[in-house]
Amino acid sequence: MIFTSSVYYCTGGSMMNGYVDVFLLPVARNRLDQYKEIACQAGALWKEHGAQKYWECVGDDLQVDDMRSFTELAGATADEVVVCSWIVYDSREQRDQVNAAVMADPRMQEMMAVCEQTFDCKRMACGGFGPLVVLC
Repeated sequence: MIFTSSVYYCTGGSMMNGYVDVFLLPVARNRLDQYKEIACQAGALWKEHGAQKYWECVGDDLQVDDMRSFTELAGATADEVVVCSWIVYDSREQRDQVNAAVMADPRMQEMMAVCEQTFDCKRMACGGFGPLVVLC
């Protein structure tokens, strides 16, 4: 079978352009609307400071036979949903600049106080990822 999509591989230790921050966290079901409101504000802030894309997704189909579930990974209880989100940047360097600008923005400081009442940041997993394969 021949694939016609453009496929890009990272070789020789160099990374392609692009960078993604990924987050996984449990959110109480009864606070999901409040979380969504905060996420909309945060997403607008990240985009304003230069992020390419901002996604927040709620787990819907998380149990796959013979695999570890996102529910387990997130440590979510029966009263919680799993949220997976990601922010896309042009590069690692641009991501660092955008995140510094967001964290210095007074609006983010205001949101942080509300975040603490909505979800437990200590239960959130996050990290930055460089692309390995991109299909266009």
